[in-house]
Amino acid sequence: MKRMDRRRAGFSFIEIIVVMVIIAILAGVVTVNVLHKPAEAKISAARMQLQQLRTAVEMYAAEQGHVPTQEQGLDALVHKTSLPPVPERYPQGGYLSSSGVPLDPWKHPFVYLVPGRSNETFEVMSYGSDGEPGGTADAADLSSSSLQ
Repeated sequence: MKRMDRRRAGFSFIEIIVVMVIIAILAGVVTVNVLHKPAEAKISAARMQLQQLRTAVEMYAAEQGHVPTQEQGLDALVHKTSLPPVPERYPQGGYLSSSGVPLDPWKHPFVYLVPGRSNETFEVMSYGSDGEPGGTADAADLSSSSLQ
């Protein structure tokens, strides 16, 4: 009887292989899910940046009576422009908390359109991960016009 107990005391090779296969499957599922999260996080970050830029342009418009021109661009939110129309009451520090216009999460500059593509007063856009118009998934265009 003691001889039988010794054989049952450890795990068999098959049991160890089954456990390793289960761990490998779980690790694969977790890895796939984690790898997709950075793309979603960058899209969320881009939307937040678009909201901040839209709010800053709206504040500029409320104080100056007009949005920055296409030529002035988003830089007018951080530096008093010398291009006409020159703002009369430009706040110290500008309209953004940063010293420069931020890049989108994919390190591309935001696109500023006056008027926007749907005839709105202005539109701020990110062309997504590829930096080119159009695209799908994380390469899709994001626009201040489509934000809530």
